[in-house]
Amino acid sequence: FLSLVAEFCCGFFVILILGNFWFLAVLYLLWLYLDWRTPCAGGRRSHWVRSWTVWKYFREYFPIHLIKTSELNPNHNYLLGFHPHGVLVAGAFGNFCTDPPFKNLFPGLTPYLHITPIWFGCPFFREYIMSAGMVSASKESVSHVLSNKGGGHASVIVIGGAEESLNAHPGSLTLNILKRKGFIKMALKHGAHLVPVFSFGENELFKQVANPKGSRLRNVQEKLQKIMGFALPLFHARGIFQYSFGLIPYRQPIHTVVGSPIPVKQNLNPTTEEIDQLHALYLQKLKKLFEEHKGNYGIPAHKSLIFE
Repeated sequence: FLSLVAEFCCGFFVILILGNFWFLAVLYLLWLYLDWRTPCAGGRRSHWVRSWTVWKYFREYFPIHLIKTSELNPNHNYLLGFHPHGVLVAGAFGNFCTDPPFKNLFPGLTPYLHITPIWFGCPFFREYIMSAGMVSASKESVSHVLSNKGGGHASVIVIGGAEESLNAHPGSLTLNILKRKGFIKMALKHGAHLVPVFSFGENELFKQVANPKGSRLRNVQEKLQKIMGFALPLFHARGIFQYSFGLIPYRQPIHTVVGSPIPVKQNLNPTTEEIDQLHALYLQKLKKLFEEHKGNYGIPAHKSLIFE
């Protein structure tokens, strides 16, 4: 959905340049230059945009649910690790970029969904995604959110990133996380409490063309991902009036479970050993969260998370 909106916005910008409204395009480029750092400085959210009625229907389509397992004290800042990426990241968008799911369950906390910086270079589209509460996934941006002295900020990071979307097959429980420790370092530097989040059903929304590791398709996808900064999974689902083929996601329920916070003491210069220890604890808590709730959402008892 976001990709389609981005393409429309880019197309509209091209029309301005080629048409009789080129001066508007020039003015917007000037605005883009002056406003370039905003996605790294907390963005520019709009309650009006986040409350559009269309998002209510978007959440009800699957439907999307947000499950609270523990209180999050608004006097602290938090770093929420979202898993898995899936193809659409629907659970993250529906719960953290639209109102009122998150603010009703966690009053006093403001969520910021960090996404690939490349999206903020798309004319007009960047204005929309910032209004929805999305900000850059750069270190500068995460630091800005977690530096709020009064607490009450929650950075939401899809830990597996674009690479993990290539594993988004129905039934897949593989997470790209063993080598991803940057979020741990950021949490330590800012004393932000870590919160594991698992979104059950995220990988069930699309069927992806078989791309096992080592296959020709997977090698091409991984190379493109490194070059462009985002992955290109080959997927399909249902159509508007039929269920055999299309790009509309299947109507599969999504249950995004927010775990208990892991207290983190601020450490401006954490050692590799300290980062590894907290990372291991995070993996332990994430696995525990999954095991405690998997039976409620149709995951067989013998299946467990796979970390790679």
